[in-house]
Amino acid sequence: MVKVVTTAAFFALFTCAAWVPPANAAQSKTDSGVNKTQLNKAAETVQQMTSSKKIPQQLLDEAKCIGVIPKMTKGGFIAGGEHGAGVVSCRTTQGWSAPAFFRISGGSVGLQAGLEKSEMVLLMNEKGEQYLTSGNFQLGAEAVAAGPTSGASGTIGWKAPVMSYAKSKGAYAGVNLAGSTITIDNDTNHKLYGSDATAQQVLNGSESTPSQAQPFISALQTATSAQTR
Repeated sequence: MVKVVTTAAFFALFTCAAWVPPANAAQSKTDSGVNKTQLNKAAETVQQMTSSKKIPQQLLDEAKCIGVIPKMTKGGFIAGGEHGAGVVSCRTTQGWSAPAFFRISGGSVGLQAGLEKSEMVLLMNEKGEQYLTSGNFQLGAEAVAAGPTSGASGTIGWKAPVMSYAKSKGAYAGVNLAGSTITIDNDTNHKLYGSDATAQQVLNGSESTPSQAQPFISALQTATSAQTR
């Protein structure tokens, strides 16, 4: 009897072990789901950004790169204790590049009082793109400025390499990100494009756009002019 029970227990243990998915496969599936969710939220942000008509179309059409942070919360981040995660795409000869993932941390977001959470959009000119692909750069006062809105008086032009906006009460308005640091999220990029892929390769069009990023790229195409570099 003891032998029968022992054998049955061993068989049950072996059967359960055989059905346990490989750790890497489970992690890969989780990462894929997280990436898709973040990209879909970024696409929604771009669509809302366009419908608000607060960001000047001229700047959207001239931007070399557009970064989107789908969710920022007031608690923690303004104090520097948390960070935001975003995705960014740059113009190439073929259109908008596959998206690269980045993180933003530190500094003061400069959100208006009472704004508990926000979506953010970063518009970058050619100099801003160079800063971005360096992998890690500080958004000093000379590097970033609150972007002008469509209702702003005077000539619309680039005030700094990076112009930033946050959604407040349904519309986007310029927001101060001076003192923050943008860092390329190499871990997430490597999981999506391979361990040898660099942010520069992703953003210059060397990497194909994955299927889960198509809604985000389509949203950028709709929101901006079709011009390429």
